[in-house]
Amino acid sequence: MHSMTGFGRGSASTTLWHANVEITTVNRKQAEVVIQAPRELNELDARIRKQILAVLSRGRIQVSINLENTTSEATEIELNSQLAQSLEAAFTELGNRLGRPLLPTASDLLRQPDFILTRKSGMDPEACWGAIEPALEEALQNLAAMRAREGEDLKADLLTRLSELIRLAEKIAAEAPARPARQLEVLQKRLRDANLELNLDDERLLKELAIYADRCDITEELTRLDSHFAKFKEYLDAPEPPGRPLDFLCQELFREFNTIASKANDAQIAQSVVEAKTELEKIREQVQNVE
Repeated sequence: MHSMTGFGRGSASTTLWHANVEITTVNRKQAEVVIQAPRELNELDARIRKQILAVLSRGRIQVSINLENTTSEATEIELNSQLAQSLEAAFTELGNRLGRPLLPTASDLLRQPDFILTRKSGMDPEACWGAIEPALEEALQNLAAMRAREGEDLKADLLTRLSELIRLAEKIAAEAPARPARQLEVLQKRLRDANLELNLDDERLLKELAIYADRCDITEELTRLDSHFAKFKEYLDAPEPPGRPLDFLCQELFREFNTIASKANDAQIAQSVVEAKTELEKIREQVQNVE
């Protein structure tokens, strides 16, 4: 089991290029890949995404790729001659209006943000891929290792909290059979408070208790809880990413505990349900971090 948060870095070099790749991942229900790389490498996006999604199935994946040319002719400088001509024409027009010659100086040109243009020479995507691919693979390996370590911590925490849920469900199961007897005491008290006498063998009282016992029976819900608990453990040990199935199971567990509280209509059982839902909410928060 892997966490969805992590970081990995990798680097590799060829005779022409040195590549540094950094990958950062955070929680997200679906897989979202964001690539930051030079525009000249846009045609490599599909390859990069394919390599990433072969390893990661969920989360927001931020990929940063930096390239350095290892040759001496790594960068070319180009002057914006059109800008220089336009600037000189503007100075000439201003000089004519002022009645004296006025020409731009070198400092005037250098202050223009787009006067000096630099670009990487010969950034061929195929040549760059030779350095990017192994660097990306190394970054993914380091990322996966970090996510696996955090995943083990998440798994240990989830198992601890699941054990508490199982304990509370067992407590509810032990209290449930006594619920009809407590209801009988409630009915008797109400009758005494109303100064009414009723024989315990009265058919009306027995029928009322039978209906109540059937209505407050939570055997099915407890059985489904046991099944969900077993499935939860199974997903934690599964080789496939369990994040989505675990999230669904949490919803089902909430539903069963809500139904138990509604059907049992008992203060003691309701208190156990509140504790279980509190623990389950913590589990749901942790599950959001699971791939």
